[in-house]
Amino acid sequence: MTEPKKYEFDITIRTAYLPEQSDVETDRYVFAYTIKIANTGTIAAQLISRHWIIANEEGNEQEVRGLGVVGEQPMLKPGDSFEYTSGTAITSSVGTMKGSYQMAAEDGHHFDVPIPEFILSVPRVLH
Repeated sequence: MTEPKKYEFDITIRTAYLPEQSDVETDRYVFAYTIKIANTGTIAAQLISRHWIIANEEGNEQEVRGLGVVGEQPMLKPGDSFEYTSGTAITSSVGTMKGSYQMAAEDGHHFDVPIPEFILSVPRVLH
């Protein structure tokens, strides 16, 4: 039997287009994203910072780095999860986001949790 991984996290993502905050005439498309971070490992870890790569349809990328998420640096014990909603604006009706969370485990080990790439899309733009 394989030993469970100490530093293991599951990331689930939901996105929503926000037409009321967008302005198509000026190429401003605003999206909300809700992310759930679940500690499926065997050791507690704190989310210290985040790194995002946000791309529009033309492939123009913007990098965002910052402490915590939505002003928090949650400590996640094994079995715990943390969910938050944030947002971003891009200059096309379709784009992508991906990145990573920088974590500090209670044993002093620092590691990254990759955030899988996800699509931002105005409804009915992608088939």
